[in-house]
Formats: sequence, structure tokens, C-alpha cells
Amino acid sequence: MSKLDQELAEAVQASEDAAPASERPVAAPPAAKPAERKLKNIGLVAALLVMGGGILVLVLTSFKQSAVYSKGVDELVAEKERITGRNVRVTGNLVKGTLKRRDEPCEYRFSVAKNEKSIDVRYAQCVVPDTFRDVPGMDVEVTAEGKLTSEGHFEASQIMAKCPSKYDMKERAQKGEEAPHQAITPAAQNEKR
Repeated sequence: MSKLDQELAEAVQASEDAAPASERPVAAPPAAKPAERKLKNIGLVAALLVMGGGILVLVLTSFKQSAVYSKGVDELVAEKERITGRNVRVTGNLVKGTLKRRDEPCEYRFSVAKNEKSIDVRYAQCVVPDTFRDVPGMDVEVTAEGKLTSEGHFEASQIMAKCPSKYDMKERAQKGEEAPHQAITPAAQNEKR
């Protein structure tokens, strides 16, 4: 050991002896035994698995309650007992002449059909989409979301009517047909302005 190393070691020893006990360097705790470390790791993994399983159960049970089945009218009629009371989205064509509006309380009633099966729909709202019109000579595809009641009718909470595409309408216009939203009379258009 050189003289410089010896002087440095003496200086460090002197400073440690002079420092108060709270400022002295603390010796590192002895390393945990490998067996203790394994037990801590197993406990952590077990806790994470339990939390993950709990989250998975919550997600799966909440999705089951809020799931919306999508069915055609014919499928809905065939599975009536199984689907009654569940959230369902049903698609079919508006049956001509069945669209009725009641003002007090505000409600629309109509029927939708697909593959020669039909179901009555009640929609307790005052506002429907512009494309939801009973236009002679034109099929209007309707999608209603709601629940099938035990009385046998469909209680809709939302109504969507499919408007024919502009390409389909060009063909239909050549044949003299109008789009559902264009079938409004000129007097009704003046009232809206």
C-alpha cells in the first residue's frame, strides 16, 4: 500500500469517527434468503391472479347484461321464448299501411316483416328519422332496437331506417320512384321552412 493510499484511509476513518451516529453510513441489510424471496414472489403472483380473475368475472357478467342480439324478424319470431325481455336489434321491411302515429301519449305503431314473418312494433317517441316513411312502391328497411314483450309486440327504444344509396336511387328515379325523404309533399316542405 502506498503512502497516499494509507493517508486516504486514515482520513476516511477520522471523518467517520467524527460524524454523529445519524450521519454514519449504514451497513446494507443482509440479503434475503432465496427461500424467502420465492415465497414473496409466489404471494405476489397469487395476488395478481386473484385480481385478474375478479376483473375478468366483472367484465364477462356486465357484457352479458348489456349484450344486444341482432336478429331478423323471422329469427326473432322463431326464438320468441328465449329472447323475450332481452335487448334485441331486429331488422325487417316496414309493412305497407301499418305506420300509425298517436299524439297523446306520443307513439308510433307499425309492423316489420322478413321472410313472410311479421311482428308489431311500438315506439314511444315523437321523433323518427326522416327516411322512416311509408312510401307506396318502395320498401323501407327498418332496424329497431329494444325488447320483445311478453304480450308479443316489440317495444322499441330506437328506430333506424335505411335510406337507399344514391346509386340505387338513380336506378329507381329512372323508373319514376322517389326516396322516402323526398316523398314529402310540397306543402309540408313549405311548413318546415
